[in-house]
Amino acid sequence: MLSSPTGVTSQTTADEGYQRGLGARQIQMMAIGGAIGTGLFLGAGKGISKAGPSILLAYAVAGAVVFIVMRALGELLMYRTVAGSFSEHARELLGPFFGFVTGWTYWLYWVVTGITEVTAAAQYVQYWWDIPQWISALVFTIALFCINLVSVKIFGELEFWFAIVKVTAIVGMILIGIGVLTLGFSAAGPTASVGHLWQDGGFFPNGLGSTLMTLQIVMFAFLGIEMVGITAGEAKSPGRTLPKAINTVPWRIALFYIGALVIILSIVSWTVFRPGVSPFVAAFQQIGLPAGAGIINFVVLTSALSSCNSGVYTTGRMLRDLALNGQGPQALTRLTANGLPLRGTAVSAALMMAGVWINYEWPSEAFGYAVSFATISGMWAWIMILCSHLRYRAKARRGELPQSSFKAPGGSVASSFALGFIGLVIVLMGVDVEARVSLYAAPVWAVVLVVMYRVFKARGAQALRRGEDGSGDPAALGTVD
Repeated sequence: MLSSPTGVTSQTTADEGYQRGLGARQIQMMAIGGAIGTGLFLGAGKGISKAGPSILLAYAVAGAVVFIVMRALGELLMYRTVAGSFSEHARELLGPFFGFVTGWTYWLYWVVTGITEVTAAAQYVQYWWDIPQWISALVFTIALFCINLVSVKIFGELEFWFAIVKVTAIVGMILIGIGVLTLGFSAAGPTASVGHLWQDGGFFPNGLGSTLMTLQIVMFAFLGIEMVGITAGEAKSPGRTLPKAINTVPWRIALFYIGALVIILSIVSWTVFRPGVSPFVAAFQQIGLPAGAGIINFVVLTSALSSCNSGVYTTGRMLRDLALNGQGPQALTRLTANGLPLRGTAVSAALMMAGVWINYEWPSEAFGYAVSFATISGMWAWIMILCSHLRYRAKARRGELPQSSFKAPGGSVASSFALGFIGLVIVLMGVDVEARVSLYAAPVWAVVLVVMYRVFKARGAQALRRGEDGSGDPAALGTVD
């Protein structure tokens, strides 16, 4: 059996076939690693050049909103832990259409993010070798696809070590930075000072408006942190590991984002940083440690590959969830003998190959275009998490649904505030000429979704009629109503 006539897949069906190969240490490190990505290592350079030290405030406020989103997701997961996560919750609590839109849009987000990350990785390779971006993008995409064909355990182990590399590098950089500030060693030692945070034009050197305009960049940095929910179907003891992973969000943001940026903005004046250049690499170059800059460049390369690896993993699972609910091609429901959604993963990786062409045609603009569209599509998942949480809270208060064992602090009020903040970011994206391109694409994607929904709805109705008159297999039915 696939989906019920209501379009809501049971937990048993949604999880069926998956192997719970992700252990507690892997889930924890994936959660930590999910907070450290290209948005920080590369995107922060553009944000700093626009807002100066006030970028710290943008990360702090956005980080608080992200925590609200994650706790809302945690409450939903502990109410109903199911593969497909927030897509399933939207389908149940908001209706089949919203589950359909959420699933396909989140799938598109990770496809675009995969393009973004291989683009960033290709740029990092040029730090050492003058290789055309499209060649590096091609090699990375094929390699990560092959890795995802082995097993979920291998995926989890690779992400574990990717996260270890990132965490070790950030902590090491912070310690070196503290040494430069307190002991004054290195070329940057004589001028390094926390005074850089307010002396070079003030904390808001370009005004509050410029700081607000960086929120799109900042929100992109946090996108992907919700992927912990997608692992629910393959996590060992999800009721114990997922809440722990979610509760680490505040200190991860405080240490890896705000802490790290405070250090590099104290070592070097914000005026040194430029868009398209990792501020971490630039800081080590200013310190006079070229080897350190090379190490950091290697770290940000692994960070980009880690994010792309997560994208390949997530897209296959999301397509299968959609197919199980009759909202995607039924061929994508099939798993390999070791529990992998091979077909969905292959389709997604093939589309990520579009990144190779984008890097060939527009090597300098590729990253910016992909970031803008990834941000708007990724934030849709957050909007659906918050809306689902508000609907769940209302039903739980009326006694229509059981109470979750992991309640979000602030409840409906906090979720409403987070929705308003995300709405503000979308408005600001419309004001930003560079980011506006993603808003132009959004209506086109909406039309595509409506057409797709009607097609799958019609097919589901036909399958239902065949099942009722005995001409079809009732066990293969999938509906969207």
